[in-house]
Amino acid sequence: MRYIKEQDFLISSRFLFLSMTILVLEKDLETIETGDFKIKEPYLELLRRMIHEARSERKILQRKMKENNLQVIFVHKNDTFSTYLFLANGYEEEKRYFNPAVRKKVQELLYELMRNATLPTTETKNEIY
Repeated sequence: MRYIKEQDFLISSRFLFLSMTILVLEKDLETIETGDFKIKEPYLELLRRMIHEARSERKILQRKMKENNLQVIFVHKNDTFSTYLFLANGYEEEKRYFNPAVRKKVQELLYELMRNATLPTTETKNEIY
């Protein structure tokens, strides 16, 4: 049974997975910066764009969470599951995520951010056509 409204849960879970994705991106950025790449600038630029977009969206979600009195709290992690507590207007709901499913969700967000970061701007579109 769901105690938290669907919209509140969607906002909170998007915030949670976007936060995880930002951590992955920051770690990858650090790895590339210190790694032995021949030409690292294009990769760094892409990662920085993705991080910027993710942080911008997370900031909006954070504002919505504050307005709607929403919180997500890490509870526990083992080899198989990660557990989070979702709080909304006095209600709470504990959600267990299968760790491979978490990885898959973060990967989907990485692809989404990558697509958005590589979309040509309107200026570029005008130059091309």
